[in-house]
Amino acid sequence: MTENTMKRPGGSTMTTGAPAASDRNALTVGPDGPILLHDVHFLEQMAHFNREKVIERQPHAKGSGAFGEFETTEDVSAYTKAAVFQPGSRTEMLARFSTVAGEMGSPDTWRDVRGFSLRFYTSDGNYDMVGNNTPVFFIRDAMKFPHFIRSQKRLPDSGLRDSHMQWDFWTLNPESAHQVTYLMGDRGLPRTWRNMNGYSSHTYMWVNAAGEKFWVKYHFKTNQGTATFTNAEAAQMAGADADFHRRDLFSAIARGEHPSWTLKVQVMPYEEAKTYRLNPFDLTKIWPHEDYPLITVGTMTLNRNPENHFAQIEQAAFSPGNLVPGIGLSPDKMLLGRAFAYNDAHRNRIGANFHQLPVNQPKVPVNTYMIDGPMAYHHTGSQPVYAPNSGGRPWADEVGEVDDGWEMDGAMVRQAYTLRADDDDFSQAGDLVRRVFDDAARDRLVETVSGALAGVRSPVLERAFDYWKSIDADVGARIEAAVRSA
Repeated sequence: MTENTMKRPGGSTMTTGAPAASDRNALTVGPDGPILLHDVHFLEQMAHFNREKVIERQPHAKGSGAFGEFETTEDVSAYTKAAVFQPGSRTEMLARFSTVAGEMGSPDTWRDVRGFSLRFYTSDGNYDMVGNNTPVFFIRDAMKFPHFIRSQKRLPDSGLRDSHMQWDFWTLNPESAHQVTYLMGDRGLPRTWRNMNGYSSHTYMWVNAAGEKFWVKYHFKTNQGTATFTNAEAAQMAGADADFHRRDLFSAIARGEHPSWTLKVQVMPYEEAKTYRLNPFDLTKIWPHEDYPLITVGTMTLNRNPENHFAQIEQAAFSPGNLVPGIGLSPDKMLLGRAFAYNDAHRNRIGANFHQLPVNQPKVPVNTYMIDGPMAYHHTGSQPVYAPNSGGRPWADEVGEVDDGWEMDGAMVRQAYTLRADDDDFSQAGDLVRRVFDDAARDRLVETVSGALAGVRSPVLERAFDYWKSIDADVGARIEAAVRSA
């Protein structure tokens, strides 16, 4: 094939649709001369290449996902009127799994919390649940979130990740103890995404058709069984295949082995939250199952791989603020902060009209008064762009008390919740160590934490010993002995 035949009609085009002159050679002054500014096709190719990757997510940069379906198999209509959770409903969905701290090229098997983000394309619009593979989180106030993420990233001088910085933040914020115990335990190294549970972590509100309100936490239990790596296995896999989790999910679905999770929820009657012994909106706490047992809702199955990872996964823009009728927010301070921060991050990372991208579009008609902005594709033509209007375009006009709200009274304060009878930072972490972990798991915890404290200096090191002794005196003493003798 000659160069001439490669230019034939039917070859590549420019983004305008006009035929491209050449994908082989730039236009130059003679074979040895400089490239000319009026080679528009070359300039467009390079300008686009320079912008081919969007900004990485700040947390959760490394990840992947797949499409699937959620089927509601049980009747929970007594608790919520949300269409996605009505008996027998089937809803198309998207899931994205990720690490929190690592950059795009970091290994999948580093010890970290895993993101567990879900989008349900419901008949009432998109509903997103942005959670993790743990039921709690490191902090309870959104003001701390940027500081927490920076402490897990890289030092400003060397550009290296630093255990001293991580432990400095954790030990100065003892509310982190519960999540750090999960992280340093077996759950910090899931063998695959298919073998881990997912949790909303946050408390949400459910509202039924009668207007009755409930508080709810989501638990997605893997039907593949939980499985984890040891430290040695995870380190080996990080070197052998840095994309192991991404590859495993894609390959399993391609083979027809469609992973599934059973959704169960904990439901707390609205009024009980006011006097419950733990603050039910504190993201660092769980609700004991003996008080609020799990109720089965349905099954999530992932059965379709993305056709284009960048378009369908990297540009997927999840937010806990994406709600539908029958589901609302709660007084959880982290949830309220994230409800704003996530979509604002997408506007910076992808653009003002990120919601118009196919993966982010709902499956129902949209009538929004958010107009124009860069890369606007969908529009409302010459209809009025303001509300109220006399042009016949409908607008929202709810007044009075809302069905997914709650009453609140008090002075303006800077405080993360009023302490209740059983509210402290270490008790639930200690219960996890003593009641959930067995002897072998406690041994692995000591090994992992003592290794993670390598390079931590005084006074942070001594604070870390006290931190673990506050969680469990025996485990804390063993960690200190292991570090001192190293």
